[in-house]
Amino acid sequence: MSLTIAVESPLQEDVRALVDAAHAYSGSLYPAESNHFLGIEALARGDVVFLVARIEGRAIGTGALKRHDARLGEIKQIWTASDCRGAGVGKRLLAHLEAEGRKVGLTRLALETGTRNTEALSLYRRSGFTDCPPFASYGLDPLSVFLAKDL
Repeated sequence: MSLTIAVESPLQEDVRALVDAAHAYSGSLYPAESNHFLGIEALARGDVVFLVARIEGRAIGTGALKRHDARLGEIKQIWTASDCRGAGVGKRLLAHLEAEGRKVGLTRLALETGTRNTEALSLYRRSGFTDCPPFASYGLDPLSVFLAKDL
């Protein structure tokens, strides 16, 4: 089985199902005021690069990069279907998002994730992201962890 990762629309039915699953998972862990995910329409805007990972045509993962300005991009929506976790899909999506950031001249990537997302925190820290203060329009939230990486 071959994994492909490509820029695609988040508005596709199979991709929407993955985004909905990611939002449901976050909703089960955190109160609404601590969930900072982008809605499906926001993921389809021109300031977002949205990636889909597929195996034999099946959408199994997503990742997004939201551009804040000429230098800063934000990693959003990295999610892998539950039956495909542990195979390095998230790591590959993150590497593709970093490459997309470099391609458009970004010099720094940042992200917000929750304190209870231990797998995500591990992935980001293993990939060179380090703690940073809140960025863009984020404020302090005891359930949020802010990480950044220079490209």
